[in-house]
Amino acid sequence: MLEQPMFGRRLRQLRTERGLTLAALAGAGMSTGYLSRLESGARQPTERAVAHLAAQLGVSPAELAESTATSLAQSMTLATGLTGDEAGETLAAALKSASGEDPLLRWQALWRVAEWRRRRQEYAEQRACLDELVAIGQSSGLPELEARALADLARCLRSLGEMGEAVDAATRAYELARGKDLPYHVITAALLALVSVLVEAGRVPDAARYGDELLTQVEGRSGTRWAEALWTVASLRVRQGDLDGARKLMDQAVRDFDGRDDLTLWMGLRISAARLDLLDTPPRTDVARRRVEEVEAAMPFAGTRATEQSLLMMRARIAFHDGHNAETLALLDRLDGFDDMLNYQDRIRNRMLRDQILLADGKREQAIADLRTLAEQTQASGNMDLAAEIWRLVAESLAG
Repeated sequence: MLEQPMFGRRLRQLRTERGLTLAALAGAGMSTGYLSRLESGARQPTERAVAHLAAQLGVSPAELAESTATSLAQSMTLATGLTGDEAGETLAAALKSASGEDPLLRWQALWRVAEWRRRRQEYAEQRACLDELVAIGQSSGLPELEARALADLARCLRSLGEMGEAVDAATRAYELARGKDLPYHVITAALLALVSVLVEAGRVPDAARYGDELLTQVEGRSGTRWAEALWTVASLRVRQGDLDGARKLMDQAVRDFDGRDDLTLWMGLRISAARLDLLDTPPRTDVARRRVEEVEAAMPFAGTRATEQSLLMMRARIAFHDGHNAETLALLDRLDGFDDMLNYQDRIRNRMLRDQILLADGKREQAIADLRTLAEQTQASGNMDLAAEIWRLVAESLAG
């Protein structure tokens, strides 16, 4: 019998050749979850499983266990037409066993797997893909590939809370894109990464300079990059204390971006606009709640666990501002199930919200002690903007 991951690759090959879904192949004798783990190489097949799957596929157990040298090119072809986890698992398994392949073909497969990891918020795994993508870009002598990989690496490192490395990667991406006069979409991607990580690192004046350049870069355009640029610079305006400027940019993006271009981005814009609504004095919880309801209505069409997580976070913050502390805690408890998906900044902000509830309940010493610990941790990791936010909350708490 073949060892994993070769058995899983053979199994997926036979299934896709026959046009079968996971459910159709599993039938009544096997769960689709177990079958998925077999195909990904996460589980070793038993003799009983091999016999069942062979019968479902119309082959003998020996034929099912027969080795086939599926190249990376063949796996790329097999992944064509597949979506989501099936495509990602197919290519991830192929990359593990592929060797001696064309570096540019490997770059294509790695890029797709890195994007799949990002959507699943598996940031450590995404980083491993991106590190290799950067190396391939360098060795291939194609600066566009290197710059694209560096920009995505910067955003991945930001999600992991590794701000020093994130700034370095984004700076390299930008300098390469500008220095080699790369296409618009590469320069824009580099600027998007650079502005966002500089803001998180607390380098707001530097971010402001690049933010103006980013707005100039997308002026007169539309579409996904344009909307992301407005969103990114709106976040910068918040850090600059310019809430009116931030609101103007977000309102424009929410109003003019066509959800048919990218429904996931359409939902993200509304969630971000709702966060901005809560920064008003007093917080505009009714407006924020309406935006959340718009996103919830779109969830059946393009909802992901990442979007579900963002909605829970927004509902928790709205409940807190409405003074419903018990509801806030219940929502935060539900978010504990997303711990493996939350990025570094969101995990810290959820702890901050719990501490704010402790303050509201009169448990001042406990809350301030935890906030101090959080501030020191985030400061040590280079997340200076987030650290400043926590220290402000500590100062306000101490002031009474």
